Amino acid sequence: MIDQPDHDIATALQEVQSRIDAAARNAGRDPASVSLIAVSKTHPADHIVPAIAAGQRLFGENRVQEAEDKWPGLRTRFPDTELHMIGGLQSRKVAGAVALFDVIHSIDREKVAAAAARAMAETGRRPDCFIQVNTGEEPQKSGVLPRDVDAFVEQCRSVHDLPLAGLMCIPPADQEPAPHFALLAGMAERNGLKGLSMGMSADYEIAIQFGATLVRVGTAIFGSRASPAAVDA
Repeated sequence: MIDQPDHDIATALQEVQSRIDAAARNAGRDPASVSLIAVSKTHPADHIVPAIAAGQRLFGENRVQEAEDKWPGLRTRFPDTELHMIGGLQSRKVAGAVALFDVIHSIDREKVAAAAARAMAETGRRPDCFIQVNTGEEPQKSGVLPRDVDAFVEQCRSVHDLPLAGLMCIPPADQEPAPHFALLAGMAERNGLKGLSMGMSADYEIAIQFGATLVRVGTAIFGSRASPAAVDA
């Protein structure tokens, strides 16, 4: 993590929350219908504590091992925090994710869905699940293709009995996000799913216009990350 002594996390968090509230009101929505996930991936525990002190309770991580290293201590101190897995999952990491996270946003293929079902049966923990949709059909990106979403939702429900809460997407970086958010919202509605995990630092206000219930914001809260190659949430 790059040291940013002049970056005030509490102030940045307040600004993001104010913009979320304004975007919701502008869309004719109750601001309480949109929840902010502060994406703390790559940031050490001492950078997360100021956000918790400022009232933030939902946090997102994208690697199971990183979360296992820093969050047990944080959750001992702050047991009312809620942890969201927002990164891609290898099937061998699913059991760890089920054990640690409260919500998993990246169920993206049958092998992962089956592994999640097994882990839930073994542990009794049933974190809410979101299906990740590759709305841009990008070959390098994880996610169910739009044409396969309805069948995969049914499989997750009837075969694996997963506690599905909604859909998630990350639009292509070089395209306007609005059509992707609209596509995701339509797929969720026809499948009776109320949760929409969409919108990051650059486009969360647009996502709120299209019904986002969870927005994933990292850079706008915590500042730049150490790895420029990482996708900023």
